Amino acid sequence: MDQQLLSELNEVRGARKAAIVLKDITAGTSLLIREDGEHNVNVPAGLIEDIQAVFKSGKSRMVNLDGEEYFLNVYLPPTRMVVIGAVHISQCLASITRDTGFELEIIDPRTAFATPERFVGVSLSVDWPETVFAEKPLDPYCALIAVTHDPKIDDFAIAAALEAECFYVGALGSRKTHAKRVARLLEQGIGQEKIDTIHAPIGLNIGAANPAEIAVAILAQVIGAFRQRGVTFQGQVMGDGANR
Repeated sequence: MDQQLLSELNEVRGARKAAIVLKDITAGTSLLIREDGEHNVNVPAGLIEDIQAVFKSGKSRMVNLDGEEYFLNVYLPPTRMVVIGAVHISQCLASITRDTGFELEIIDPRTAFATPERFVGVSLSVDWPETVFAEKPLDPYCALIAVTHDPKIDDFAIAAALEAECFYVGALGSRKTHAKRVARLLEQGIGQEKIDTIHAPIGLNIGAANPAEIAVAILAQVIGAFRQRGVTFQGQVMGDGANR
């Protein structure tokens, strides 16, 4: 990988965006492909679907196209699972997400709940979400899980997650509680289309009856949302639809 391409790749990764280094094995050349399409060079038409699949899966692959070999080396930002609320469900999530690859973060301004003793080895911010997000903004590679049941804490975080287009936004509460939440978000100017993407009641419907089971239902739903998320890359095809 040449120095310029490496510099561009590091810039993209530093901005928490996804990219693929497309290596033309036959020609011995490499291209940087950004998921957001910014500054993209043209790519072979026959590789568009493979590029989209690699962005979605996060798994690099070799592709043979009309006798030419290409290696798609993908770089996705580390996925963040941001939990608003240092509650029992959050403790269970901390336990079961350790081997999933998600970077778990707990945010809660309530010092009685957000203690290092309750969240050993977990990134814990004893502060308001708006303060934390000002220094570490949300982005499309974040999942936002709101479980405090306190609108003063949850609402800002949910609105921020919707605006940042997080791949998952979930909120604890009954349908009645969520209806009130929706009304508040509408009053803040959040569009109905975005509000409709909130997973509420939170988690897969598996009949979860305790914090540990609710955590499992949430984690499964988050994983599903990440693996089934939309990919923004549409591709700029080489002239006349040629493969090379």
